[in-house]
Amino acid sequence: MNLLTMLLTLAGFCSCEKDLIEYEAGDIHVRIEAGKEWLHDFPVFLGISKKNPPQIAIWLEDTAGSYLSTIYVSHKIATQSWQMAGGNRRKEALPHWCYARGVQYADGLYLPTKNQPLVDGISGATPRSGFSVKMTPSESLQKFVVKIEVNHSTDWNDAYPKSAKEGDPNYSGGKEGSGQPAVVYAAVVDLTNGQKEFEAELLGHSSPDGNSGRIYADISELTTALHIVERITVQIR
Repeated sequence: MNLLTMLLTLAGFCSCEKDLIEYEAGDIHVRIEAGKEWLHDFPVFLGISKKNPPQIAIWLEDTAGSYLSTIYVSHKIATQSWQMAGGNRRKEALPHWCYARGVQYADGLYLPTKNQPLVDGISGATPRSGFSVKMTPSESLQKFVVKIEVNHSTDWNDAYPKSAKEGDPNYSGGKEGSGQPAVVYAAVVDLTNGQKEFEAELLGHSSPDGNSGRIYADISELTTALHIVERITVQIR
């Protein structure tokens, strides 16, 4: 049974944000502030690149770590509408979210397919600046964890190079893969203690090749991936 009544509103951070998003008492506002690496140069062809926003998933788990519901996920992974992936299903893009959902598809992978995409109500194109997601929890949901996973394609560095081969510990999907693995944040929310804001903390990075849902706490080999997001807060209205 779905534990949430969810209303999603996406808006770039600007002076008119309060006019774009209306809140009622009890609403929960997940605010993602863009970092300096929010937009990433993605190669298209002949040396031409374009600025792409990251792939993002936002979901809820209970305090025991069990998956509850997805709040928002980027359209490309939700519908398998990658433009330059060359047939790569991009299992390395957001693997912690994929395995948390626990839905295995016909090809053995844990991410949606073109024939079985996620519904439009929880997916959308990632805005080119920070954005907000609004939800209204049911009365039965008082303590939970908001998780956020963020990833860029082709975000190479010395530790996760384009030249890494499949089977190497730093392999991340090949020439159209992730480069640096996805990073995972979490905020533990308790609606019973009167607190109005909860800040998400960085837990670590996901599996580089997407073959598991594991989180790796060591982030010493990450560089630009640590600056995709500046700050994530969960605010109670």
